[in-house]
Amino acid sequence: MKIVLVAAVALIDPDGRVLLAQRPEGKSLAGLWEFPGGKVEAGETPEAALIRELKEELGIDTWQSCLAPLTFASHSYEDFHLLMPLFACRRWQGTPMGSEGQRITWARAGSLKDYPMPPADVPLIPILRDWL
Repeated sequence: MKIVLVAAVALIDPDGRVLLAQRPEGKSLAGLWEFPGGKVEAGETPEAALIRELKEELGIDTWQSCLAPLTFASHSYEDFHLLMPLFACRRWQGTPMGSEGQRITWARAGSLKDYPMPPADVPLIPILRDWL
C-alpha cells in the first residue's frame, strides 16, 4: 500500500482558538473540515511543506522555529495509507484567508468535535484539546 506523507498545522490564535479549513467542492472529502496543510513533496521536510502550504492556501508566512511537533495521525484509506504529523503554531505574519476558495473558521478546542472531519483528523482532536 502506498504511504502518503501530509503535514498539518493547528494554527492557534491568542484566544486559544484553532483554525479549520473546509475542503472545497471537487476535492476528495469535499465539505469536511480539516487542519491546514498538504502533501510533503519529494526532498521537502514536513516543516518546509507547511510553510509553503500556509503561504499558498492561507496567504500567511511562518517560520520553522514557530512550528512545534504536537502529534501525528496514521490512517489507512482504501487506496493509500496517510501519515500526517500535526504541528502547533502560534506565530505567523498576515491574516489567514482562504486563497483557494475554501471556507475557514476559528473554533474553540471544545467545539472541534462539532465539525465533520476526515477520518484521519478525528483522533487528533482529543490530543489537541488536552494540549490547549
